[in-house]
Amino acid sequence: MSLFTEYENYDAIGLGELIRQKQVTPDELLDTALDLVATHNPAVNAVVHLMEHQARTAIRDGLPTGPLSGVPFMLKDLYVLYKGEPTTNGSHLFRNFIANHDSTVTERFRAAGLVIMAKTNTPEFGLNVATEPVATGPTLNPWNLTRTAGGSSGGASAAVATGMVPIAHATDGGGSIRIPASNCGLFGLKPTRARVPAGPDAGEGWSGLSTGHVVSRTVRDSAAVLDATHGPAPGDPYSAPLPLRPFRDEVGHPPGQLRVALWTEGLAQQPIDSECVRGAEKVAAILTDLGHEVSPATPPISGLDFRPAMRVIMSSHTANHLDTFAETTGTSVKVDDTENIPRLFAEEGRRLSGRDYVKALSVIHRTGRQLADFFKDYDVILSPTLADRPLPLGIFDMMGTDLDLYFERMLNHLAFTPLYNITGCPAASLPLHITPDGLPVGIQLGAQFGDEATLFQVAAQLEQAHPWWDQRPPLST
Repeated sequence: MSLFTEYENYDAIGLGELIRQKQVTPDELLDTALDLVATHNPAVNAVVHLMEHQARTAIRDGLPTGPLSGVPFMLKDLYVLYKGEPTTNGSHLFRNFIANHDSTVTERFRAAGLVIMAKTNTPEFGLNVATEPVATGPTLNPWNLTRTAGGSSGGASAAVATGMVPIAHATDGGGSIRIPASNCGLFGLKPTRARVPAGPDAGEGWSGLSTGHVVSRTVRDSAAVLDATHGPAPGDPYSAPLPLRPFRDEVGHPPGQLRVALWTEGLAQQPIDSECVRGAEKVAAILTDLGHEVSPATPPISGLDFRPAMRVIMSSHTANHLDTFAETTGTSVKVDDTENIPRLFAEEGRRLSGRDYVKALSVIHRTGRQLADFFKDYDVILSPTLADRPLPLGIFDMMGTDLDLYFERMLNHLAFTPLYNITGCPAASLPLHITPDGLPVGIQLGAQFGDEATLFQVAAQLEQAHPWWDQRPPLST
């Protein structure tokens, strides 16, 4: 095994450049990534399935050219397929499921030359803001092993935070890119609805609430991946507005003077940790120093209005997913085949009517128009990413039996992220604050529908003004 000892000093674009300059080979990078998995994964449990043979084969067969070609990469083990490999969705129920085709986004990752070498841990069916599935065990936060890494992209975020890979695939239906990015000290962008295709097995995720992208350590890596994956696939039901130029070109492009709304109050009147508020206020001061116009403003939207709609969609899709599995395999899903909370979501979904679902969609569309009106006066919304700093393990227990309590506790934690899933607007968590006890707290930037360009511009500006590259987790309790 030949290791590249400088591996963790480079982001994905940096590693790709070294490959093009023939200073290092893709096999050497893969050797190094596998060595780091062996070193760090026993502590954090981020990786649940290694794909070394597939990675070696891809390298041997010749990788496509591009800025990310040859860079080790991981897929989240949730509804994204790699032909011939398992997709368990964090569940014992799917332990024997082997994909017979690639997802569209998998094809695009491979076309970018990314070397897919593992799959990362996720909560069962992505229904948790912590990654603690019974099937594969909890993913621990590398900043403090008694805390959650977040979910549902907790495995991906712990893998990137510990340096196993510079970027990893992630998905976001209520904050699941931004939650673990906040908890693990990473940059995590949720793109505009339909920016990245969900096919060929779905036209959209969670009725448009969910979309996919990556977690990364740098803004430019996130932009480069989105350049490689965005755009509709044939047959997609709708698509996001086309960007004016490559997203990577927005990194370093001056954003001009922006009108920034500072939002620090929960839309459902839930309490917000003072450190989360302090972090947002600190970033507001940085943006002011950079010449932007920052003023306190809260979107005139009630979280108590859209919470029920979100629950209807989550329940309906969980019921459909489990019932489709049963119909396809010819088996019945027994009580002990899943954790309790997913089973309760599915039972609720089966009790809902078509009218319940249509009403939920109406609430979502109305909320999107309300936020669009708010963006007439502002270019960017600045807020904490979450209502809390990284929380102890076990708080979001999917083996509990009180679905109402579970849903309320989860949505209280998600004070600021779901609004962008409901409306389809892009939003990103930036690692711009560390608490006095050494925990990362993400700060969120949101923009109007289709405007990832502004987010990349201002995020890169903040990355330069307040560098976070050297913020590394101690991997200790």
